[in-house]
Amino acid sequence: MTHRKLTPGKLVIASHNAGKVREIRALLLPFGVDPVSAGDLGLPEPAETGTTFVENALLKAHASASAAGLPALADDSGLEVAALGGRPGVYTADWAERQWFEGEEGRDWYMAMGKVEGLLAEQGPDVDRSAAFICTLALAWPDGHAEVFEGRAQGSLTWPPRGLLGFGYDPVFVPVSKSLTYAEIDPAEKHAISHRADAFAKLVVGVF
Repeated sequence: MTHRKLTPGKLVIASHNAGKVREIRALLLPFGVDPVSAGDLGLPEPAETGTTFVENALLKAHASASAAGLPALADDSGLEVAALGGRPGVYTADWAERQWFEGEEGRDWYMAMGKVEGLLAEQGPDVDRSAAFICTLALAWPDGHAEVFEGRAQGSLTWPPRGLLGFGYDPVFVPVSKSLTYAEIDPAEKHAISHRADAFAKLVVGVF
């Protein structure tokens, strides 16, 4: 399969999530692109009406590419919990209800982690705690062309939450072969093993 190559220059990170933008910006640093976030550009957040990670990632990437007239990279990612039938999945962020103040940072992630743990606890002490973080990266150009890359990180859930270095569900996710949660691992090490890193490695091979 032949991928369209991304040339050096400005690239929109189609996200208003500061934590996600930080991670993607760090991954992009070596490749001669100048990342700017959709939030920095004041671009609107499109409604995520897709039922899959791929649909939502493409929706966000096309919206930013069209609005900015620049290539745009969108990430749609989430947590799939085996014992919950893959939930919260594409609704991962929705489980973190927004507070009275605006913006992505207003989501209550502790509430979201508590919902997951409550549903697991209902199934008893021997419940399967395996889970996976999924990441879909969609890279879109203003002419409508798009490329999609998918990554995955297997692990298990712990309780109570541990660590202050991550965001989202990171404080309860322990990746395979590790004893620390994503939120306890140095960000540079997390970048190397995360679902986003897996998807990004595929994107690098494809478009750089």
